Amino acid sequence: MADEVSVLIVDDSALMRNLIGRMIEDTPGLVIAEKAMNGLFALQKIPRVNPDVIVLDLEMPQMNGIEFLKERQKQGIKIPVVILSSIARRGAEITMEALSLGASDFIQKPSGSESEDIHMVKDALVGMLLGYGSSYRRSQGKKTLSPSEYQPKTGHTPDVFAHLGAASAVTPAKPPVQIRSPGKTEIIAIGISTGGPDALRVVFSKVDADLKIPIVVVQHMPPGFTNEFAKSLDRICPLDVKEAEDGDAIQPGRILIAQGNKHMEVEKKAAGALVRLSDAPQVSGHRPSVDVLFASVAMTYTNHALGVIMTGMGRDGAQQLGTIYKEGGMTLGQDEASAVVYGMPRVAHELGYVMEQVSLDKMAQRICEVAKTVR
Repeated sequence: MADEVSVLIVDDSALMRNLIGRMIEDTPGLVIAEKAMNGLFALQKIPRVNPDVIVLDLEMPQMNGIEFLKERQKQGIKIPVVILSSIARRGAEITMEALSLGASDFIQKPSGSESEDIHMVKDALVGMLLGYGSSYRRSQGKKTLSPSEYQPKTGHTPDVFAHLGAASAVTPAKPPVQIRSPGKTEIIAIGISTGGPDALRVVFSKVDADLKIPIVVVQHMPPGFTNEFAKSLDRICPLDVKEAEDGDAIQPGRILIAQGNKHMEVEKKAAGALVRLSDAPQVSGHRPSVDVLFASVAMTYTNHALGVIMTGMGRDGAQQLGTIYKEGGMTLGQDEASAVVYGMPRVAHELGYVMEQVSLDKMAQRICEVAKTVR
């Protein structure tokens, strides 16, 4: 179908090209534009096949992924890129360099650079390809398929598209009654998933340097990557950004990013507020879970919290954003037009838990305005 998202697969491994190709062929809404064994061949093929999204390996001969991204920037190519990252020792560092060079997101190969276990990340990968590819098509004035136009193919994993949170005409539920009126904001909690690396770079590069309210963030990301991710954000943000460690103090002007595979909660002690990390079971299908963070923020800060739910597949965070709302906190949600995947914010909005929907380019400004407002 002409409105499907076309994918250029760039990997030096024939096995990986075939495995990823099969996933794409089995997923409604995705088609293979072309395959390339390195960045050089990919650049040659782009003008001819004009893909909507590129899935890119980093370790390749002749022209590797980093070199491809640099050349992509030089040529002004805007097609979104999803990185396939290995768990090699320098994998996280190189992946963050790729994001800084304009890659949109990444997915970790389950067991190294060439893995027959790539099917384990199928839902996440095709979700990213559908999300970024559809977003790019819309930006180019091209049509995208509606949910009803997606026809399952043989062997397709059910409900992949449903989890993307495609637009619906559902009227938001009536907002819950707040236990108390909103008070002065003492903490900002952000929950985000697919589309998050790009979105957080936008928000944290624009946040006010004089924002004196601590920020805690759950971004769904594998272990081993969140430290490098926090460092990459710290380089572009006027506030201090670091990966959270158990017992870290919650301080004004500091942003704490949850560790991969660790839940993060907040706690108040006589000496001040701090974060706690845990290996408790997954919640809403994730660890770290946005729902876990939001529930703890609502309980600890009641009407002195600002909850923000942004782009992401599924519904993690939507339910407990409602708890922040009920306790008297303020809530914001990213709008459909600017979200790569309007899943998590859509569910929260439809439940009536989002006070205001905000576009990505205005999110930093609104967070600062709401947080600084004296109530």
